[in-house]
Amino acid sequence: MIKVGLNIGNSNISCAVVEIKDNKDTKLLSCESYPSKILKKNIITNFEELLTDVKSLIYESEKKSQTKINSINLNIPVIDSISKYYDSEIENLDHQITELDVKKAINNSDYFIADENYYEIFNNIYGYVLDNNLISNSPIGNYAYNLKLLFYKILIPHKILKSYKNLIDKMNIKIDSYVPTPLSSSLAVLSNDEKMIGSICIDLGHSNTSISIFENNKFIYGDSILVGSNNITNDIARGVSTTLDSAERLKTLYSSLISAPSDEYEIIEVPTISGENDKFVQINRLQINSIVKPRVEETLEMVWQKLKQNNLHKKQIKNVVLTGGGAQLEGISQYAELIFSSNVRIGLPKEDFINFKNSLNSGYADVIGCSFYKPDIFLDKIIEKQGKKQKRQGFKGFFNWLDQYI
Repeated sequence: MIKVGLNIGNSNISCAVVEIKDNKDTKLLSCESYPSKILKKNIITNFEELLTDVKSLIYESEKKSQTKINSINLNIPVIDSISKYYDSEIENLDHQITELDVKKAINNSDYFIADENYYEIFNNIYGYVLDNNLISNSPIGNYAYNLKLLFYKILIPHKILKSYKNLIDKMNIKIDSYVPTPLSSSLAVLSNDEKMIGSICIDLGHSNTSISIFENNKFIYGDSILVGSNNITNDIARGVSTTLDSAERLKTLYSSLISAPSDEYEIIEVPTISGENDKFVQINRLQINSIVKPRVEETLEMVWQKLKQNNLHKKQIKNVVLTGGGAQLEGISQYAELIFSSNVRIGLPKEDFINFKNSLNSGYADVIGCSFYKPDIFLDKIIEKQGKKQKRQGFKGFFNWLDQYI
């Protein structure tokens, strides 16, 4: 089976093609990326130009993978999204819990409630509570007086989805799934153990920083903030009065979040923004680092505030994985350890299916994870069997389901 992931980002567009074999082994057939400046804060500024670029990217991906691309998984940013936690409880049970009890609890919840202004990009059960005891797996077969189901959903504005969908429809390509970007990145870099014991995955992208949290192999949170590594570039350009290209070079080659005594004496010549080609000024590495550190600290603090707003800091998850282009900053893992008081590592796409050295890069995590996403990958088995199937059938199917089980 061939699966394709497409990411339309603020700094580049990328496409990954993978082959998933019957034994579940995954092989990356191609991973192509083109620079693009057509999106500004996830808003398309030139539709026709972006369409041309995406067509070229798809054509190049087909050629490299020797595969015709007819359908894709599409990465969707979750800026302006709504994270909603809700529950449903059945009380005074006097029998062994059955599948019917769980289905009744699903029916009594907000699971089927739609919002005309928002698209439900993720919705699932992430836990069961039996008489105040939390479990992550199916409660069927247990005895309890009270059964509570815990749900998590992500809603994104329809206007965001329609803009991306319109672009893909113009190429007569089918969209298999819309994938929230935080989930894509974590699928590429988190191990099974990390998803089980609890991990925070932070994708430091060009214009967005995405956050995802796993616990007990459940995706329990996903969100983004409109701050990324491009903000660091802009800060450097303003701070030393140089060009954006020069600022990007300074960030990549010289910035570090771990200070050294020699930083003050390491002199770097940079072009000024005056417009004179041969005019340079001298700065030291300490000046660059003094600009970079506050921005990185602010970004990670904003992530921490997001967790606090959703009471997720109380879980005390002690494993953080950084990925995305911004994760390549020197010393960022050690710096993040101080802010999160956690173990921190840099997450690269998993080596077991990466056969291109240039793709073993944290900047490709989102598109590679998107390529092998399946809608049921973290779907509760009971919802997979009945709930989602009936939900797709609309109101008629929903009431048939009621007649069958209630």
